[in-house]
Amino acid sequence: MRIGAWSFVALASVAAAQTNVAYVGGTATQLAEGAHGSIALSDDRYLAVYAGKTQMRVAYDRVNLLEYGQQVGRRLALALVISPVFLLSKSRKHFLTIGYSGEDGKQQAMVFQVDKNGIRPTLAALEARTGLKVQYQDEQARKARNQ
Repeated sequence: MRIGAWSFVALASVAAAQTNVAYVGGTATQLAEGAHGSIALSDDRYLAVYAGKTQMRVAYDRVNLLEYGQQVGRRLALALVISPVFLLSKSRKHFLTIGYSGEDGKQQAMVFQVDKNGIRPTLAALEARTGLKVQYQDEQARKARNQ
């Protein structure tokens, strides 16, 4: 019983260290734009991106930029099709930019749309692992992080 409980706790902590993302763009040629997957931050030396059968790792000591921003859009399409009430609702999209030095020494970047439930722990883990502070695109993003 004790071994089973320990395994469950270990599995839960690894699952919590992964965040659902969609690759928006950047210089990572291994990842296709729009690819859905996850970022894993449980390793001490590397952040890993998994999208389908693709795996990409970046050493934390190569990361030199962490940026977070939000895009807020009105739900115009739903308002036109279903009800004007949807004009009153907003959808927030959370974007994470990770800049890093590639194997060849050139600057590289990846931009991800991050699941709203995963953005806060992801930012905290990236700050802890890289030693960098997250830069915010605007004051709204800074407020959202601290809520």
